[in-house]
Parts: sequence; structure tokens; C-alpha cells
Amino acid sequence: MVGQARALIARRGVLALLAVAPAFTAAQDLEVHAACRDGMPHGPYELRARGGELRVVGAFNRGKRTGSFIYWTGGGARIAHVPYDDDTKSGTLSLWYVPSRAGREPQPKLQAGFAAGKRNGVTRSWYADGRPRVLFRYEMDALADARAWTAAGAPLPEPEARELAARDRTLDDKYYASLDAIVTGHLPDCRDPP
Repeated sequence: MVGQARALIARRGVLALLAVAPAFTAAQDLEVHAACRDGMPHGPYELRARGGELRVVGAFNRGKRTGSFIYWTGGGARIAHVPYDDDTKSGTLSLWYVPSRAGREPQPKLQAGFAAGKRNGVTRSWYADGRPRVLFRYEMDALADARAWTAAGAPLPEPEARELAARDRTLDDKYYASLDAIVTGHLPDCRDPP
């Protein structure tokens, strides 16, 4: 039973991740709206689809991400908020499930605290129906406490919750890297004109 619950939790996490990933992985024509200073991105940053739909908004300070970067699907659903300070994650990172119907408010998927690029504080995630999935506490990147529940609400033993924390972290880090790649793959051309 516990093994089945663990497999279901892992599958749901992977499926939820894969449900959001196509929002940017499909071949798209995206337009960068940003300025440069001294050969580096500087100031407000927007990434839009050719039809004008906002896909990413954020800001740069002399080539480094600063403040909030917010991501949307092609259908206009908010899927991620990543806070930066001097190009490192710092603050509460949030992810949302893609709503099943247009116009619905997205359901929270994850909230994770970061300080100076390291996990710090509470990380929470939820199942798509809103039930709690995990509650982890990190102290400067080290897992200090781990609690997790099955989709039916049954608590998992702490060793299994810690295993889930390690698996989640691997998947989350890959997803964060994919979000970063969207921005780094669509920077303004800051070369001086010939």
C-alpha cells in the first residue's frame, strides 16, 4: 500500500511537471521586448508570442535578473513566479497547475522559500485538487523536516517523505532550469550596431 502510494505521488509529480512543460517546449515564435545598457540586458523584460500574448515578464539590472519573473502558458494561465536578487533565486518561488478550463484561477502546485540561491524555509506542494502533498523545511539547502501525504490524505512515514523530498528536488530543479532556459534563450541583442 505504501509503495503504491509512493509510486502514485511520484507519478502525479512527474505528470504535473510534464503538463506544464509543453507550455514552452513547443516550437514557438517569441518576441523579446527589452533594453540594453553597456552591452547587457537592463530594465524591464517581456517575452511575447507573435500574437502579443505575454509569456514572461521580469527585469534585469546590468545583465542580472532582479525582482520577479512571471511565466504564462500560451493560453494565458500563470504557471510560475520566480523571485531573483542579483541573478539568484531569493524569496518565495511559486508554481501553479495549468487550469483545466480557460478563465479559471490556477490551482497552486508549489511554494518554496529560497535565500541566496539555496532552499531555505518552508516548501509546500499540493495535489491538483488542492489537498496537501508535502511540507518540507530547509535550513540553508539542508532538509531539516519532511512530511508528506498520499492523494487520499494518509501521512507517509518520515523516511518516505525524505525520499520524496529528494525526488521532488531533482524534478523541481530540472523545471526551474527549463524556465531559466526560456529567458536565457530569448535575451535582447545587446551588441553594438556595426
